[in-house]
Amino acid sequence: MQKQTSDFDMKMKLIHGFSNKTRMQILECIKAEEKTVSQIIDETKGSQSNISQHLACLKGCGIIVGRNEGKYMYYSLRNQNIRDLLEMFDVVLEDVEKTIACCDRHID
Repeated sequence: MQKQTSDFDMKMKLIHGFSNKTRMQILECIKAEEKTVSQIIDETKGSQSNISQHLACLKGCGIIVGRNEGKYMYYSLRNQNIRDLLEMFDVVLEDVEKTIACCDRHID
């Protein structure tokens, strides 16, 4: 039973990475290619400190990786599986879009 709880905890940590609007904007921003923090800030219109916090969360959740090159840090999706998952979100969203629109809870 302990392993099952651990598996659920790990799944929840992974899902947490996708559960925020800013983090999803960052993921969409780097879905096609790696980008620097400055590029991500420019594209998402976020503040440097806010974007940095969300990048740390995404990295901690195992969703993205960072690569140093000179004075720049480049961020990208961890692998093709993450890219596929983001694309699957779009497919599922199309399927349930009308139902989601009727959801009672407001999500920011």
